[in-house]
Amino acid sequence: MMFKNWILVFVFTGALLACKNQNKNTDLSTESENHQFTNELIKETSPYLLQHAHNPVNWKPWSSEAFKKAADENKLVVLSVGYSTCHWCHVMEEESFEDLEVAKLMNEKFVSIKVDREERPDLDMVYQTALQLVNGTGGWPMNAIIMPNGSPVFLGTYHEKENWKNILLKFSTEYEKNPEKMHEYATMLSEGVQEVYNQPANQIANAISPNIIENGISSWSSLWDNEWGGNQGEQKFILPTNLIMLLDYAVLEQDENAKNHVLKTLNSVVHGGIYDHVDGGFFRYSTDHMWKVPHFEKMLYDNAQLINLLSKAYKLTGNEEFKVAVEETFKFLHTEMRNEQGGYFSAMDADTDGEEGLYYIWKKDELQDLLQNDFELFAQYYGIVDGEVWEDGNFVLNNKISKSEFLQTNTLNEEQLNEKLGKWKKLLNHARQKRTKPKKDYKILTSWNALLIDGYLEAYKAFGDDNYLNEAISVFNYLTANNYTNGQLVHSYTKDSKQREVFLEDFAFLAKSAFSLFEVTMETKYLDFSKELMQNAEQKYKSNSVLYYYNIANDLVPSIINTSDGVVPSANAIMAQNFLKIGHLEYNTDYLQKAETMGALVTSDFENHAISYGAWGSLLLQQAYPFYEIVIVGENAEQLLSQMSKTYIANTILVGSKVESEISLFKDRYIDEDTFIYVCQNNTCKLPVKTIDEGFQQMVSFGYKGFKGSN
Repeated sequence: MMFKNWILVFVFTGALLACKNQNKNTDLSTESENHQFTNELIKETSPYLLQHAHNPVNWKPWSSEAFKKAADENKLVVLSVGYSTCHWCHVMEEESFEDLEVAKLMNEKFVSIKVDREERPDLDMVYQTALQLVNGTGGWPMNAIIMPNGSPVFLGTYHEKENWKNILLKFSTEYEKNPEKMHEYATMLSEGVQEVYNQPANQIANAISPNIIENGISSWSSLWDNEWGGNQGEQKFILPTNLIMLLDYAVLEQDENAKNHVLKTLNSVVHGGIYDHVDGGFFRYSTDHMWKVPHFEKMLYDNAQLINLLSKAYKLTGNEEFKVAVEETFKFLHTEMRNEQGGYFSAMDADTDGEEGLYYIWKKDELQDLLQNDFELFAQYYGIVDGEVWEDGNFVLNNKISKSEFLQTNTLNEEQLNEKLGKWKKLLNHARQKRTKPKKDYKILTSWNALLIDGYLEAYKAFGDDNYLNEAISVFNYLTANNYTNGQLVHSYTKDSKQREVFLEDFAFLAKSAFSLFEVTMETKYLDFSKELMQNAEQKYKSNSVLYYYNIANDLVPSIINTSDGVVPSANAIMAQNFLKIGHLEYNTDYLQKAETMGALVTSDFENHAISYGAWGSLLLQQAYPFYEIVIVGENAEQLLSQMSKTYIANTILVGSKVESEISLFKDRYIDEDTFIYVCQNNTCKLPVKTIDEGFQQMVSFGYKGFKGSN
């Protein structure tokens, strides 16, 4: 606490921290033409770094050589972190980094480094933590002034040109006059960041119980928007990790309030403007509490996790709108975000020609010309009325009315409406294809593609469509061919990429998706690969605690133990989930104990701040409530496995084998020319049965309550 209080009264920093925390989004790679300026970023492969390769600022990539140059020349370092679809990153580039006066100041007084946060999430995590300690909030662009040893002395987000110049002049002058004072402050701030990342490992383990989970969800529920779903606030993120956990909790406890919150949220977002009603896919977040006007960038991690969540919700409800949203999102990703070899790009920009949302929005007269006699029906269905104008006469398609309500006020039947919806989408898609498309960030990120594998597999289980399974296998094959070579995994892959960094999330997420492939296909090669990744992660990221480091530390980057969820689940939580599933499959008591100890360390975090610990909540549910092992062994295992997977079952490992196997859950259970289902819980198994209904009845006899609210 002393450290935080000391920061608040540090006058010469505090006077300069009035920056804008607007993490909107934007632009992409450089064009192949003659340029007046070229810096060292031209040698990089990240689209974001290449975007800045022709700034007059002498940008350098993050490297020990850049910091050595700063030390040799006794200069501070400007560190600017952003990503390719970040709107305000692009604005600051135009206002400051392309300005000759600003560039001259930066080149003379500083060594300037650009970082793509998606390539180096560890660096972003470290400096965002420092920014939050100082400002209370974070965001992008993140602009820091740091010492030649990597310790920050100033952190902020977007700055207008004059404000940025004043910051540069203030700190360069202060460094020349009082280097000792600045070094002292930098040391204090760095120690504070390290303290934040040491804290999870130093927490006291608590017993895992349903009461702790109930308390966490009860506290979180006070933040729920009971009208529109999601959490209260003017900006809304969907947060699929939390909703997946909450859906499991709702099923296990038969909690209608929790279930209704998830379904209300999903109904709102599939109808709202945050969903692309023409091409499919979800935008990053809503700028209003009704999910009406999105921030128009599309991120792979959002869409991957939403495919997963919507598929699960369909299994519980049978809601056809969830199925359509999955199908359309799959089509969008496959058409727009996939490279020819099968890897998926990380993002699609919000801007076109410098204007946000231009590719997605519509003028009323344009829609009238396209739809002709159908315009009035279309306008009623998608909210094209004067009171719903977004800005500059533009509309965002926003379907507030349900099909049943719409049909009650019109002479159409459901079949006719569905035909019209298909026709309208084709017309608008054709018109949209004539527009300039937003640019894409073509990095193939291991962890985000692994999330997509899980999403596609959940869609396959829900709908039985082989396209989802085939595409999941294709993505996995791409990653093992490109992001995993000679036994070495990398976080980001682009053609000719030199990046060798890899993080805990890459190992954890890919191990999880490999295990999921084993669950669905019954092919043990996926299980073997999952176990190999887990063993490598254990060795590579082990700490003095049962938790794991996120990164490999060096002289410039401290060790990070991170437990909270961000835009993707906590890597430590996914490691624990993997330990639990492999532990149950192989009766590996060491793995089961690791999972329990890791969960016990974050029980108080979940209880006090469940909104940031959804992935841990999923683990805690599996430990606090009965966990079921459903094993199908025999020649018809594949068919029965597929049929059982269509039912929403929480807290369960569902696996099968068509052959005799030494894997613990399968051992001595294979019988020639017959297929049996085995249901076990807490080291106790029922007698083998032959039908799915009998298997489910055995779960009920064990006390499972989940089928009461299932589809």
